[in-house]
Amino acid sequence: MDQSINIRAVSLSCLLRILEQGEYSHVVLREELEKYRHLEKRDRAFLTRLTEGVVERLYELDYTIDWFSKIKTEKMKPVIREILRMGVYQILYMDAVPDSAACNEAVRLAQKKGFGSLKGFVNGVLRAVSRGSGEVALPDKKLDFPAYAAVKYSMPVWITKKLLEEYGEERAEGMLAAGLSERPLTVRCNLSRISLEAVKTSLEEQGIRAETIDGIPGALEIHDFDMLPEIDAFSKGFLQVQDVSSMLAGLAAAPKEGDFVLDVCAAPGGKSLHAADLLHGTGRVEAQDLTAEKVRLIEENIGRSRLTNLSARVWDALVLDKNKVASADVVIADLPCSGMGIIGRKSDIKYKMTEDIQRELVMLQRRILDVIWQYVKPGGRLVYSTCTVFSSENTENADWFSENYPFYPESLEEILPERFFTETTGQGKLQLLPGEKGTDGFFIARFRRKESIHK
Repeated sequence: MDQSINIRAVSLSCLLRILEQGEYSHVVLREELEKYRHLEKRDRAFLTRLTEGVVERLYELDYTIDWFSKIKTEKMKPVIREILRMGVYQILYMDAVPDSAACNEAVRLAQKKGFGSLKGFVNGVLRAVSRGSGEVALPDKKLDFPAYAAVKYSMPVWITKKLLEEYGEERAEGMLAAGLSERPLTVRCNLSRISLEAVKTSLEEQGIRAETIDGIPGALEIHDFDMLPEIDAFSKGFLQVQDVSSMLAGLAAAPKEGDFVLDVCAAPGGKSLHAADLLHGTGRVEAQDLTAEKVRLIEENIGRSRLTNLSARVWDALVLDKNKVASADVVIADLPCSGMGIIGRKSDIKYKMTEDIQRELVMLQRRILDVIWQYVKPGGRLVYSTCTVFSSENTENADWFSENYPFYPESLEEILPERFFTETTGQGKLQLLPGEKGTDGFFIARFRRKESIHK
């Protein structure tokens, strides 16, 4: 480990920003990894695992600390709270770190941050955890599954209750467990620029293991890499980080050469890039999003991909652009949602979301759909998707849309690999659940606009 940089201190800084100041974990960690990009691979891996691990296991860590500490975590000073969380995570989940090292480094960090008077407290709590972690009893699973899941899977009770209501205990627990499991990084090759075989060869030359994903053209799982920007195929724009579920939405859009595709909530641009690639240099894709910052992210990906049939601009999806009415062959609507399908990748989402916000998102989706359907040409297609698993944001809104607008559901089975078929794919809807088909939780609905131009 780099002796000039205290990796645990960097992780502490990240956690204070994420858990005490409310910043987004993926943004904070990306910034810190860029700042310390000179670190060795193992140091970067340690920083990533410790920071992400504390966030994803937050409730369990606090429950464990509170089991042994007379002062509960909510009453602690923020720096001490985060130092203890880091120490407990190392004791419970990082086997390569001796418990004594986790304790000693936590004490040193407390001293370094000006809390020398509390070093005995920090040392006492962590050594108690080291000696007695096996004595910590979880809430009774049979008597109160949501309380049990809150600790076991660090999941807010209200979310677990909704999962139980919609999916039952077995499937709900499968999704909760999947949210804590490691997943390989998936990428999609820009096949209009390079072959899959050429990308695999390039990756292998850099010591990166790449495995094809059955049924998804250009899709790969990649392993044994460090920094994404240092992958030649990535820096040259030959591949894009994208989950399989998002790739399926691109396949569902199925643009044909020469089409105009409008992506109305596009950042960071994965589906827009996919659509542009599927057009093989023909047609046009316009990617829109609400803020200049989001559009900047899209433009960065456009520049790196070197796809010339794709542009981005700032536009509010709630505002009708009269110049685009009945102009698009395909509209992609990956709309704002609760994000409950991607908590395995962005763990802090589960702590930020509330029932009230989730209900507001349901209505926001409807307000956006009420505007953007007008962009679809008669006979054109609209693909509605979200990265969540709640039916109120997914199937219920899809049914509401087809009942109230001049669209009819269009089968997904002519497009998607058979292994993704469900009882609803023939009716144009697919609900993917975390942990079941090797994807994030995701929903896709495909509609065709009726030939009549009237609502």
